[in-house]
Amino acid sequence: MIDYIKGKIEVLTPTELTLETYGIGYHILISLQTYEGLNGKSEATVYIHHYLREDEELYYGFATRDERELFRLLIGVSGIGASTARMMLSSLTADEIRNAIIAEDINKIKSIKGIGLKSAQRLILELKDKVVKGSGSEAPALFAAAPNGAADEATTALVMLGFTKANVNKAVAAVLKEKPSASLEEIIKLALKRL
Repeated sequence: MIDYIKGKIEVLTPTELTLETYGIGYHILISLQTYEGLNGKSEATVYIHHYLREDEELYYGFATRDERELFRLLIGVSGIGASTARMMLSSLTADEIRNAIIAEDINKIKSIKGIGLKSAQRLILELKDKVVKGSGSEAPALFAAAPNGAADEATTALVMLGFTKANVNKAVAAVLKEKPSASLEEIIKLALKRL
């Protein structure tokens, strides 16, 4: 299995990439998010998802492992194919998709071309727990910016107060997005206002 291809960018468009390595040009399908990450570079490392069916063989490429992991989660949902997942990653950033799933924002997910109400509901239902637990994310936790594990302590404290872990994670993530250097006390106080 191919994990990544490193080489010279020969052709780069918002949807496709030709990456040359050792005299071989790989045709790779990419999202707009990856295009923005590679634009202006002459060489790149592209993380690959090898899509193989009996009638076609395609490479989907991503500028980060994080985006590739989210792509793999998305195509694991019934009714979401590789083209739709690529469209999702072109319409919204990986973080926007994760936040929409955690917040159960059906309208944001439905705003993506090719995603209807039922697909959006299924996506949230099947992926919410995985996204809250950090699957499809390169970051070890949603709260990497917090000092000294303050976010973990705040999460534990709020769960012990009786709030659900999913709601607590969402509130703490929102607090840290606004104030990344918040102390333990600040995280708890601000999160309580959101719960």
